[in-house]
Amino acid sequence: MNTKSCITIALLLMASLAAAGQTTMPTISPSATYTDSEGNEQTETSISESAPLAVTFKANAENTDGWTAHYEWHFYKEGSRDNPYLLRYEQETSYTFNEAGAHYVELWATFTQGSDSVNYTDEYWSSEGQPLTITISESKLEMPNAFSPNGDGINDVYKAKDGYQSLVEFQATIFNRWGQKLYSWTDPAGGWDGKFKGKDVAQGVYYVLVKAKGADGRKFNIRRDVNLLRGYTETTSTTN
Repeated sequence: MNTKSCITIALLLMASLAAAGQTTMPTISPSATYTDSEGNEQTETSISESAPLAVTFKANAENTDGWTAHYEWHFYKEGSRDNPYLLRYEQETSYTFNEAGAHYVELWATFTQGSDSVNYTDEYWSSEGQPLTITISESKLEMPNAFSPNGDGINDVYKAKDGYQSLVEFQATIFNRWGQKLYSWTDPAGGWDGKFKGKDVAQGVYYVLVKAKGADGRKFNIRRDVNLLRGYTETTSTTN
């Protein structure tokens, strides 16, 4: 069906609705809402973040009184629009993205009233509709080789370096030089405070083993020494 035919049909439908006492057609304005890294809720049509990313999708349908609505969310990757990897049949739906790359989301909506129908389906999304875009970054993870748990508020916790991203699995374990397990954590935002059973361990060299997996399928196996420096301070660093 060409553009001229679509316009003609739309005009005829509007005339039919006006004759029935309705002057507007149902509309949709799909949006995506998520919580950013600073804890703020954001609503966008295009998002670029790291995984895992939980997103809520809303139809934001208007002028639907008297109409029967059918909603169909299509989730697909680039080059696979005709073969979506996920379909959802709700006016509002949520999904957690764990795979790196660009994801596209279209809301195919149909509104019917008697013999009249308004469709935002394949033809609409192939011409004027713009899909919601969710871009998940590639994974990144680095671990430091030292920290100074001396209570000065600077580098007091051994944890992943700032800038880690798109990690869907994470496990870190600290050992002493005899191979004794001292501490472990599963959240990359967490870390070790230099204690074992509530008491400070001695200054010296420890060992960390990290196993993690990124949203892009990359696997991290990090093994390295950890230098615990209790006497190290910013003043000491400046002086030396």
